[in-house]
Amino acid sequence: MKAALKAYIHQAIEVEKAGLKVNFKKTADFHMPEEFQHKLDQIPALKAAFEALTPGRQRGYLLYFSAAKQSKTRESRIEKYLPQILNGKGLDD
Repeated sequence: MKAALKAYIHQAIEVEKAGLKVNFKKTADFHMPEEFQHKLDQIPALKAAFEALTPGRQRGYLLYFSAAKQSKTRESRIEKYLPQILNGKGLDD
């Protein structure tokens, strides 16, 4: 176990020295559920509040909303978190 840990540390040092970076997905690359897009189109304040959130919070909501398989479930999740988005809070805040 000790040898494996040392190997990981040395690999991390080499990656850092090489200056390698991880390319993260942009928020626009995530799937926008059509139910949520419809709400954003209906409520301009919701759209402004959602765009004001940090990219990580936006991705959290998009992943949570799109994880539901049924449209009814997606709609109920969106309705439940509308006040939280309007208050500038993240999914777990």
